[in-house]
Amino acid sequence: MENKRLGVVGIVVEDRESVTAMNRILSDYSDLIIGRMGIPYREREVSVISLIVDGSTDAIGAMTGKLGRLPGVQVKSALATK
Repeated sequence: MENKRLGVVGIVVEDRESVTAMNRILSDYSDLIIGRMGIPYREREVSVISLIVDGSTDAIGAMTGKLGRLPGVQVKSALATK
């Protein structure tokens, strides 16, 4: 069994055109996502999403890589060492 890591993924969405594709990716990786919180920041015309994830580094990296390739989507992750 591959080691699982707990972590947080921060997503900033600047291009609303990418939201449908982003949600499709998040649905594809829903087995990794423990919790999700999204806040629209209307004054700045962006949305900020935080995910709590638990999974292999390969799976989390695959998800964040796909998200980061979407236009107008910025992604950063931080994983626990254990």
